[in-house]
Amino acid sequence: MENVVLVIHLILALVLIGVVLMQRSEGGGLGMGGGGGGVMSNRSAATALAKLTWILAIGFICTSIALTIIAAEKSAGVSVIDRLTDQTAPETAPETAPSTQAPDAGTSLGTDLLPPSADENTPIVPPAN
Repeated sequence: MENVVLVIHLILALVLIGVVLMQRSEGGGLGMGGGGGGVMSNRSAATALAKLTWILAIGFICTSIALTIIAAEKSAGVSVIDRLTDQTAPETAPETAPSTQAPDAGTSLGTDLLPPSADENTPIVPPAN
């Protein structure tokens, strides 16, 4: 059913574009081009293309609403965020997690970077080039 409505929707969109492009421009778009056309003017009856445009536009809106209703029924009760959390939730915790404990008060922070034979009181001298 969704595919049928979608195909009708696409056909209506393409025909609506074609019909709008075939219409004669009245020069009143966005207030440009002058012309006396307005809401209070005595305008002639709508042409066949204008009537066809209205019919196609109404059909386009109806198929848009139908597609929205079909999509809402398919995803009823399921949130997008719920689907994301279900897929990204880890199965088990990693075995080697980094330690978040603070070092003891008696340990020096940086002694692990010294060579094994070095003492805390021995100055570190870079090698000469």
